[in-house]
Amino acid sequence: MIPTTYDKAQELNLDPLVYGTFAEIGAGQETANYFFRASGTAGLVAKTISAYDMTMSDAIYGQTERYVSAARLASMIEHEYTILLDRLGSKRGQDTTFFSFCNTVRARGWKDNGECHGWLGIRFQMKPGDPPSDIVLHVRLLDGRTIDQMEALGIIGVNLIHSAFRHRGHLKSFVESLLDNLVAGRVEVDLLKFTGHGYGFFDNRLCALQLVESGLTDATMFLPNGEVVQPAEALHRHPVLLLRGSFDPVMNVHLKMLEQARAGFVNSLEEADRIAAIELCEISMHNLLRGRGVDPVDFLDRADALQALGKTVLLSRCAEFHRIAAFLHRYTSRPVGIILSIGLLNELFKAKWSDNLAGGVLESFGRLFKEGVTLHVFPWKNRRTGELVTAATFLPPADSVHLYRHFLTNERILGIPCEDSEILSYTGRDVCRMIEAGDPHWQELVPEVAWTMAMRHARLRLG
Repeated sequence: MIPTTYDKAQELNLDPLVYGTFAEIGAGQETANYFFRASGTAGLVAKTISAYDMTMSDAIYGQTERYVSAARLASMIEHEYTILLDRLGSKRGQDTTFFSFCNTVRARGWKDNGECHGWLGIRFQMKPGDPPSDIVLHVRLLDGRTIDQMEALGIIGVNLIHSAFRHRGHLKSFVESLLDNLVAGRVEVDLLKFTGHGYGFFDNRLCALQLVESGLTDATMFLPNGEVVQPAEALHRHPVLLLRGSFDPVMNVHLKMLEQARAGFVNSLEEADRIAAIELCEISMHNLLRGRGVDPVDFLDRADALQALGKTVLLSRCAEFHRIAAFLHRYTSRPVGIILSIGLLNELFKAKWSDNLAGGVLESFGRLFKEGVTLHVFPWKNRRTGELVTAATFLPPADSVHLYRHFLTNERILGIPCEDSEILSYTGRDVCRMIEAGDPHWQELVPEVAWTMAMRHARLRLG
């Protein structure tokens, strides 16, 4: 059974090895409160502080441009942990694992309808005398009432501290325990990072994968250097061009789709937005499923290949196009373009993607295009007949012909030109067959940085 928040707090209070400090700004001392409600608080808590006033906060942690940010959290953790070791290290450092828990949060305010979110982190020792290890997460508070957000914040704070000492060796257990005693829909965790002692070789992209796989967030992202980033900070005020694909393997056709779509997308933007436009390559959970579960090696292979090509990767579980569009527009008010193939365009008209919507296909498209999203469609070549199908010649279902023409006329759906139709003749499965047959032509279809990935995946798919 899942222990209650009270049980977790009391267990840690009574653990003679664990001792530390709490610093919480922006939403009171909600995490520390849970430990004070449980018995034996003196066994765990060395100090609590809530520097609520900005001037007081700056005097302690230094000035900052944004108070609810990863940078502010980092300065809080560094300050509090340093003081903890300076004052108590010599006295009890031989038999104590020290920790400092900090958070900076924007909860619902008076007549406030803005985004409610926060950064939480803990610096701790794995055993007495160890160098510090850090765990940081970003949380969105989804409750409508301030008091409910405060309760949720306290619960997830206790869960984070408890998991740092009890589940740090098992990523899936750690991630899923973060939402213990919280019903679905109250919080979303869209970033989780492990750094410091013991995590020198840990790949935080696996945290991103686990957050999405376990349902703590719809999507998460990381940069070409592999750094996992919070979507709001990476996408804020940036136009976004998103390529949906399997990338199994990454092929030259994917690069050509991005190149050709970007030319048209950027030209449609205002001058100030052209330089700021961001390209995203989306890997979906659906495309990672093999058998009964997700293969993390497969995921890292695809991510490595895309990042080696300088691409920012979005990992999502948003199968419906209107859901991924809504996710992106949560973080940016700038234009969003989605690149897709003729095959995916055909999928958009299938009822299965709008079965849960009262308005069916019409509502699905209405949600997709609500914020001015544009679809950029790459051609498809029929290898049997040689016919080239473009956005202009595509035939939707009979009952959607006029709807589709409306989208074309109003430039919600745009065709992408393809100068080399030869690259349209092959799929990822064809590449795998060529590799299996020893046909070197596959190397002309796949960028060199993805060759190793392609060969490994060929063995998995055909072996």
